[in-house]
Amino acid sequence: MIEVKKLNKSFADKHVLFDINSEFLSGKNNIIIGASGCGKSVLLKCLVGLLKPEQGEIFFDKRSILEINEVELREIRKEMGMLFQGTALFDSLNVEENIEFPLRFFSNMSPAERKDRVNFCLERVNMVGVNKKYPSEISGGMKKRVGIARAIALDIKYLFCDEPNSGLDPITSRLIDELINEITIEYQITNVIASHDMKTVFDIGDHILFLHKGAVGWEGSKADFRHAIKEVKELKEFIDASYFE
Repeated sequence: MIEVKKLNKSFADKHVLFDINSEFLSGKNNIIIGASGCGKSVLLKCLVGLLKPEQGEIFFDKRSILEINEVELREIRKEMGMLFQGTALFDSLNVEENIEFPLRFFSNMSPAERKDRVNFCLERVNMVGVNKKYPSEISGGMKKRVGIARAIALDIKYLFCDEPNSGLDPITSRLIDELINEITIEYQITNVIASHDMKTVFDIGDHILFLHKGAVGWEGSKADFRHAIKEVKELKEFIDASYFE
């Protein structure tokens, strides 16, 4: 579980996150939704340590990532996987080398062990046999799968996905959702997804956090979410607007 308490983040004189309190549950798809500019990606970057908040606390299974040294933070980062919006694959590296990248820096595996792990991850995302292809030679959906394979290359406890369906057609989007959901359940990962895709929320969402103008507008289970759409004005307006984007 990841816990966030009274988190505040600003850039110069622009306050982006206001007193965020939330819990992201283990073995579940925790989805952050909200309009563009509401702070979804900023919150995600705070969680993975790419941004440091001015105030607040972040706990990974009771371990504070804001009150530890770089060595301790590095150990926690070995437990994290990240799927970036644009996949962030290295164009100069082939698929195998991209997936192997975190293993080189964060594991003590031998070259043979790393290769076995790469092949396992490729098989897990249904991408067997593409080891030597380069990002420019595969489709957008395949790049997302390679991004997921890289994210799970280490023995992770936490997975972070920033707009995983961005730029994909509806059919491929659903396939990526299904794959992310399978991995979350299979490995009992604490999965945090920042998304604007309402089908993702309804298809695989377990716990939903709605950000409104940088603050928590609503939070709860998917079952309660269906109720809240009718009761919470800001949430209803966001849902109505999102279907016309």
